Amino acid sequence: MENRSEGSGPPDPAIMSERRKLINLAYRLLGSLSDAEDAVQEAYTRWYTMSEEQQASIETPGAWLSKVTSRICLDMLGSARARRERYVGAWIPEPVPEPTEWSRQGRPSDGTVDPADRVTLDESISMAFLIVLEAMTPAERVAFILHDVFHFPFADIAEITGRTPGACRQLAFSARRRVDAAQPSATPTVEQARIVRDFKQAWEAMDIQALVGLLDPDAVAVGDGGGIARAALEPLTGSGQIARAYAEFVRLATDATILERTVNGQPGLVAQQDGRTVTVFAFDIVAGKIRHIWAVRNPEKLRSWTEGWTEG
Repeated sequence: MENRSEGSGPPDPAIMSERRKLINLAYRLLGSLSDAEDAVQEAYTRWYTMSEEQQASIETPGAWLSKVTSRICLDMLGSARARRERYVGAWIPEPVPEPTEWSRQGRPSDGTVDPADRVTLDESISMAFLIVLEAMTPAERVAFILHDVFHFPFADIAEITGRTPGACRQLAFSARRRVDAAQPSATPTVEQARIVRDFKQAWEAMDIQALVGLLDPDAVAVGDGGGIARAALEPLTGSGQIARAYAEFVRLATDATILERTVNGQPGLVAQQDGRTVTVFAFDIVAGKIRHIWAVRNPEKLRSWTEGWTEG
C-alpha cells in the first residue's frame, strides 16, 4: 500500500481484505467507480499514516475504515454536485459489468481479476436505483445507503454525518419514500432479459413498429457523452421518437455490433466498434414495457468495459 508511514510495516492482509466492502460502499454512495476508488484509497492512506499505537487503539479496523470512507464520500458528494452542474449534457452513473467480466485494471480475460476490486451486483446497484439516489441530498443518500443497504445503526450514521440519530432516521425515511415511489414492483430478470433481447433484435432489424411495441408510450431515453462522445444533450421522449432515433443509429453505425451483457446486475446491451465497447445501455422495465433507457457513451465511464471483451 502506498503512502504508509515509516515503521508501519507491510499491508495487513486483514485490513486489505476490507477493500471489496469499501469499494461496494463507496460506489453506491458516489455512483462512480473512479471516485469510489479514490475514496477508498484515501481511507487506506489515513489508516497507514497513523502510528502503530494509534492503529492498535482501534478496536474494529473494518468499522473504522467504513466510517472514514463514508465521511470522505459525503464530502465528495457535495463537490460532485457542483461538478455535475457544469457537466455537458446528462450525467448518468458509471455502469459496471458482471464481476466475472471485470477487473479494476479493465482486463477481465487475463486471469488477473482481483476479487477485492469487484462490485457486488444486487438490486441496490441497478441503474434505476442509482438514478433515484442522484435526486437525493448527500445526507439523505448517505443515511439511506448506510442504514438500508449496509445496516449501519443510526448512532454510527450520526457520527459520520454530524447529525443526531433521530435526524439520520428521518433522512433515511425520506430517502426510502423516494425509492418506493420511483420503483414499482420489479420485473423478473428472465422477463427483463427476454424484452431486452426482443429490443435488440428489433433494433438491429430497424423495425420501428416492433420497437414502439416494446417501449412504454411515455418512455424516456437519456444519453451521456460527457462532452467527449457524441450524445443527444436532451432526453428522447415517447416511444415513437426513441424508436426512430435508435433505428437511425443502426443505419448510420454499420460497423457497430450490439451484444447482450449484464449492466449493473440487470440485462442490458453494449455497442462495440472494432471490438471496443463504445456505449453501454441500461434499461428500466415496468409492466412488460421499457420505461427508461440510459446510454453511457462517455469513454471515461467505460474503462471497465473497453478491454478483454469477446463477441458472443
